[in-house]
Amino acid sequence: MRGTDEASGSLFSYVDLDERVPSGHPLRKIRQIVNDALASLDAEFDALYTDFGRPSIAPERLIRASLLQILFSIRSERQMMEQMDYNLLFRWFVGLGIDDPVWVPTVFSKNRDRLLTTEMSRKVMAAILAHPEVRPLLSNEHFSVDGTLIKAWASMKSFQPKESAPPDRDDDPGDPPPPPAKEAAADTDHQLQQTEIQPMPDTPRQTRNAEVNFRGKKRSNATHASVTDPDARLYKKAPGAAAMLCFMGHTLMENRNGLVVQSDLTHADGHGERKAALEMINRHSPGSTRRLTLGADKGYDSADFVAALRRMVVTPHVAQKARHSAIDGRTTQHPGYALSPRRRKKIEEPFGWAKTVGGMTQTLHRGIDRVRAQFTMTMAACNLARLPKLLAA
Repeated sequence: MRGTDEASGSLFSYVDLDERVPSGHPLRKIRQIVNDALASLDAEFDALYTDFGRPSIAPERLIRASLLQILFSIRSERQMMEQMDYNLLFRWFVGLGIDDPVWVPTVFSKNRDRLLTTEMSRKVMAAILAHPEVRPLLSNEHFSVDGTLIKAWASMKSFQPKESAPPDRDDDPGDPPPPPAKEAAADTDHQLQQTEIQPMPDTPRQTRNAEVNFRGKKRSNATHASVTDPDARLYKKAPGAAAMLCFMGHTLMENRNGLVVQSDLTHADGHGERKAALEMINRHSPGSTRRLTLGADKGYDSADFVAALRRMVVTPHVAQKARHSAIDGRTTQHPGYALSPRRRKKIEEPFGWAKTVGGMTQTLHRGIDRVRAQFTMTMAACNLARLPKLLAA
């Protein structure tokens, strides 16, 4: 018998969102770990809010929604709110009921930006890694470090001399050129003689995005700065590549399962990677007396960096340069030195995931603090995306 294609509305709904999500869905395990991690940060959330005033969006829901936006590659907060309005899976993960209204995108953005600072993003990542089911997956002795470039939300045309005044608006076409003095006087006399309104003269409009020729002009970070994002730096990592306005993201990975345990984002320069590596290893294991190993590529083969690691009781498993290498035989003679370069290649996977899925190919935020907080949350989401398979193995 053929069924009827008639929609019958119901006055009451008894839909249980938890029953609509399949039992084997990866988000079930991710939501469990995230909820346990956020429960451990309850005291931290209480310290951020007062006991009076208008209640804001719950911080737990803000963090779940932010992680969901990264996991599903949603480009903007407006699209996130639109999908949350009709997607039952998103409502279940964030914690909204089927009849609860979604937030206004601007309200959500302002509440999230006040909450998810760099410090809070690091605490969320640390709470996830400290989960009882996640902690056994981590290595406490062997790590790898690397960096990548994050393109800034600024164009090359905004890279202007520092002494020049910034434009009022980037897309302002400007006023039309003033007419000559004789023509202006003649037009005034003509308007006085005639009483009816004359048609407006057709003046050529200037293009909003005019072409700029940079050939022959020397530009550097010492003399120029971006008027769109002053924290961005003109930099290129590989010889022969095109320089771009960017930041430099850094990650510290444990070598057992390739999970990111620390992340940072700095100005793009030639010393940023080595300096950030020392800060991350010190932040992860402060004052450690246990012998650790740190794998890195040839860009970290510097005498001062290797000496700093040895003072921190860290064995530098850094790839050797062809000439003038700071790594000698006392490091290369051990079998573990040959294993570290092979495990170190897994550190490229979080970078690739962050740029293809997490939307970090070009950041949508401005300012190094906001971009650093977003980069840290993206690395935490990358860990969450891998946990269901790791825990099921």
